[in-house]
Amino acid sequence: MTPKRFSGRIAWIFGVIAALAALVLLWDWNWFRPFVEIAASDALGRPVSIGHFDIELRPDLRIVTDDVTIANPTGFPDEDRFASIRRLSIRLELRPLLHRRIHIPEIAVDTPHFDLIRTVPGKANWRFDAGTDSSGDYALDLGTLKIVDGTAHIGDAVTKSDFNLSIRTLPGDGEKEPRLDIAARGTYADQPITGHFTGGSILTLRDAQKPYPVDLWFANGNTRIALKGSVERPLELAGAHLDLTLQGDDLSRLYPLTAIPFPPSPPYRLTGGLDYVADHIRFRNFAGTVGSSDLSGSLEVDPKPERPMISANLTSNRIILADLAGFIGSTPGKADAANDTPEQKRARTAQDASPRLIPDTPVSLPKLRSADMDITFRGKRIESQWTPLDNITARLTLDNGTLLLHPLTFGVGQGQIVGDIKLDGRQNSVRMMADVDFRRIDLHRIMAATKAFEGTGTIGGHAKIDTTGNSLAQMLAQGDGDFKLFMAGGDMSALLVDLAGLDFGSSLLSMLGLPNRTDIRCMIFDSELAAGVLKTRTFLVDTTEANVIGTGSIDLRKEQIAYQITTDPKHFTIGSIPAPIDVKGAIKNPSIGPDAANVGTRVAAASVLGVLLTPLGALLPTIQLGLGDDNDCRALVSEIRQRTAKSAK
Repeated sequence: MTPKRFSGRIAWIFGVIAALAALVLLWDWNWFRPFVEIAASDALGRPVSIGHFDIELRPDLRIVTDDVTIANPTGFPDEDRFASIRRLSIRLELRPLLHRRIHIPEIAVDTPHFDLIRTVPGKANWRFDAGTDSSGDYALDLGTLKIVDGTAHIGDAVTKSDFNLSIRTLPGDGEKEPRLDIAARGTYADQPITGHFTGGSILTLRDAQKPYPVDLWFANGNTRIALKGSVERPLELAGAHLDLTLQGDDLSRLYPLTAIPFPPSPPYRLTGGLDYVADHIRFRNFAGTVGSSDLSGSLEVDPKPERPMISANLTSNRIILADLAGFIGSTPGKADAANDTPEQKRARTAQDASPRLIPDTPVSLPKLRSADMDITFRGKRIESQWTPLDNITARLTLDNGTLLLHPLTFGVGQGQIVGDIKLDGRQNSVRMMADVDFRRIDLHRIMAATKAFEGTGTIGGHAKIDTTGNSLAQMLAQGDGDFKLFMAGGDMSALLVDLAGLDFGSSLLSMLGLPNRTDIRCMIFDSELAAGVLKTRTFLVDTTEANVIGTGSIDLRKEQIAYQITTDPKHFTIGSIPAPIDVKGAIKNPSIGPDAANVGTRVAAASVLGVLLTPLGALLPTIQLGLGDDNDCRALVSEIRQRTAKSAK
């Protein structure tokens, strides 16, 4: 071959190469844009449009798209878009494709915006209908994600939320990967929300070998939540090493965030560990305060069932009874607590100003039906200004709208108050059934709680109610049942007995400590609850100083009391007013004084005792069941029979 012919071939080869290079460099890749739009639309299951498509050939391949928009699904406004991206750049290495691996070292997203909308449960524009999967058997290997000036708007009618997110990635320090940075502001559950999240790169979520860092805080109204730590397998929510702090004015306000129907509470602060094990979310080994009480334990949520299943084991070393007032619809927390909120102060002021005593806060039926529960609670020591309770243990179960407290136990000295309470919330009006036993209640603890009187002895009894209503006030106003208490032996401050008969002379001596005790032979209180009215069948206290007899009723519908107490002294007293005592008026603020119509004419107690003879005899089997055969109440019935027969002659 001649040099001239050889040089001609070389020129031709270089010419072809130059032509190919020019074709590659000058080729308008945007010609493929319609095909890319079709493939993306098929993959996402909704229309995708691209303003411009280009491929840059470097040592690796870079795919660049401009003005990308992703449409809303059917049923959402056409003029709105699910997402828009000013520029999306994807870098792809070519060599791994020969080994059936897709390696994307970098994805860069410039000015993305998402508009996330949910109108009703189950209808949200972020739900995608999966299209075809063209990845085949290729393994996907992702590198880093860079986001510049990202934003999102969330409008959720279900949670009553409307807030905005700003999204970006921050450069990593040294060899660390970029960090995801998200800030939130707006409203959630009709309450202001602000928050900030810093985590690892989104794409590192796929790397099980690298714990994913999490640093999150947000405020929703007066609720504050902070979460910090790492997750070893974030896509599985497993291997979490997270510290969670919850703080706020009222635990019930966590419901929109957690779907857990906590009762109203005073201000709280709880700190513990958060993890995810066997598809269960656990708030473990937490401790803190609720109002003036301490609280510790663990709580677990199984979110998979139709209704989340919540299990908890809770303990309090010192519980202030006022902190539990939210369970009955009253304002929780101590009035003088340092952390009492202005809102709770106002509620308590309104409650004090109201002529009504029984709380009428309605039961939230949606919350009662929203979850299932199995919770045990133990309060080792109860502090209360007016009640003699020492401790509390309870197991609460909630199944498909039916709540059961079984058992609910309060310690009183060496005795107990044990109750089984059932609330059936499956209908529009809650049905409540309660049975309460009073077992060897220490009278000394009861009298000591009054801080005015003293006494010793043991009390037993039983109470039951069957009713319907959507608040405690409605339930008591419509209830049927009965209430029995009885006591034999012991003693009571003579002051209490003498004041019951307005024996001012004896009361003065009693206040001076002479005498300071009077023995109780028998105490019986038996009443019937019918349509919200508690009618006394028998109320009798037989002491060495006097017989105290009570008659009347308490109307729980109108919260009115009409009661009369008569005494039958067993010895001569100085300064005694010979008249019964009337207790009448509003339950919250009754008037107490002598019966004006009978001042100067003491009612014949023997005749009153005669009226009580028949019901007393009928109660003897119940009394014997609680106190045994050898008790002074049997002797009292015999004595009344004799006195009644004598007065009839």
